[in-house]
Amino acid sequence: MIETNEVEARVAESLRAVGVPYEVIECDPEFADTAVFCEKYGYRLEDSGNTIVVASKRGEKKYSACVVRGSDRLDVNRTVRKLMGVPRASFASAEEVIELTGMMIGGVTPFALPDDLPVYVDRRVMDLESVIVGSGSRSSKILVSPEALARLPSAEVVEGLSK
Repeated sequence: MIETNEVEARVAESLRAVGVPYEVIECDPEFADTAVFCEKYGYRLEDSGNTIVVASKRGEKKYSACVVRGSDRLDVNRTVRKLMGVPRASFASAEEVIELTGMMIGGVTPFALPDDLPVYVDRRVMDLESVIVGSGSRSSKILVSPEALARLPSAEVVEGLSK
């Protein structure tokens, strides 16, 4: 696993590269999961973004990262599977997420992911004024304009990514 401060440095560099202002919100790692974070710190679930790593289940192993509002469910079985071009897909295991990103679930962010990892952003996220996403660690979140997500080199905004 990658050291937390190394991940945080990569995330900060990625945020600088997209050139959009952001705010780091510190949190207790025990409250890092989106729903718990929102309840504990007074944020609306609809204003948060979950970054979910999806893995293919048959054939050549493929991965993608998907960003959906915290209040929405990712459409893995139809939309994501088709985008990935695989017959079956499911949420990546916690171990796969750490191995692929260096980040723990609850801290996964769309920033500083591997260059070859597609990032699919649900169109509904883009309608928000600002969005709270993971920071790369479970001890903070990032408040940023959705425009920052669209500026990521491997990002694609997708209609119907969530249901």
